[in-house]
Amino acid sequence: MQGCTRFIGISLLALANLATVGCDAPPQKGPEPDYARPLAPGECALRKLAAGEPWPDLTAAWQGRDAYLNEALNQDQKWYESPSSRARFPQMFPFPEVCTWDQASSSVVAFRQVLTDSQDHATFDATLKQMFDCWQTKGWNGKGGVLFTGYYAPEFKAALTRQPGFEYPIYRRPKELETDPVTGKPVGRRVSESTIEPWPSRAQIDQGGLLAGLELAWFPTPLDAYIVQVNGSAKLLLPDGKVMFIGYAGATDGAYKGLGASLVECGAIAEKDLNLSAIKRLYERDPSMVIEKMNLNNRYVFFANYDGKTWPAGSLGVKVTDKASLATDKSVYPPGGIVFVDTQATSSGGGRQEFKRFMLDQDTGGAILAPGRADIFMGIGPSAEILAGGQYCEGTLYYFFLKPEYTSQYQLPERKPAAKSKPSVH
Repeated sequence: MQGCTRFIGISLLALANLATVGCDAPPQKGPEPDYARPLAPGECALRKLAAGEPWPDLTAAWQGRDAYLNEALNQDQKWYESPSSRARFPQMFPFPEVCTWDQASSSVVAFRQVLTDSQDHATFDATLKQMFDCWQTKGWNGKGGVLFTGYYAPEFKAALTRQPGFEYPIYRRPKELETDPVTGKPVGRRVSESTIEPWPSRAQIDQGGLLAGLELAWFPTPLDAYIVQVNGSAKLLLPDGKVMFIGYAGATDGAYKGLGASLVECGAIAEKDLNLSAIKRLYERDPSMVIEKMNLNNRYVFFANYDGKTWPAGSLGVKVTDKASLATDKSVYPPGGIVFVDTQATSSGGGRQEFKRFMLDQDTGGAILAPGRADIFMGIGPSAEILAGGQYCEGTLYYFFLKPEYTSQYQLPERKPAAKSKPSVH
């Protein structure tokens, strides 16, 4: 386990932080979507489908199972096998009426077994319904509405020392940064043994040189350094041809403000034209204006070196997998949960297509808050950037947890599982 304070990143459209739905769906009637609407105190984000209530159609997810899903399941089981997983679970997800750690960990083992043993969709569907409970998110509106955005692991040119062409740094985690030991959420800046204060603004941190000596890498432009901060993770291509991997190591407690939203608000970019390429073109024409709007985002992110073998890693400390790892708010959704995502996604050709897949809830993000938000990991590099940049669509989300009576039959391998009896399917 590599620490719970990290996350891969924020979606490209978190740069925008807009409130419109970009998928091919009929106009919504009723209140304007409030995807950041928090739960009421003590409220659970999930609702168990009642006996006799229809389950979602899992045909497309069954047909779309692939090596990526298997790898994500491998990584999920790896997390549950880590010593800290059991201890952290109740604090990360304090809703025992949904599932215990034993149920959650056994659910991964059982789900893999059902996938392996089922020869067709009918058998899989019937076995899943017999052994598992299905929980739907309440979403932002109490009816399951979730905004799905996308994120990716980018590649950037960078240098390890300041030199011509590389003059804008990102920083290591400062010792005075205080974060919650369980959730990793920012608390503030420790200025004395007994005093924690809010962190200064982004502009004050940069202009005051408050992080001097903590430089980890240098980038060609301040926009490059900013995008790496917003994403939270990157593969760095160094001048000598070597490669370095970096990832999230904490953030200040300042308020997050999307750069794209700021540029739309001031009229610099029309909302319909907003994307990362448009922001880069605007920076080339008017860097001072873009920097001014960047400084409205006071969430400052810090970094650490990552082992390339485990990069890109999510907030559970295990590697995330293309289109099989999901990022959610871990204060409202169970870590490592098996999920079914039902939304639309951008195809490689730029069109829209159904996105109905089994995934694993393995990450979080600075802008992924409340039950109405989720972020799909699209992969690494430029092609994944395109898919992530086009992902902005409402859908819904389901979690699957093993029924208590099956939990003891599907324990993790290291826990010497009892002999399994395959359930009959009626």
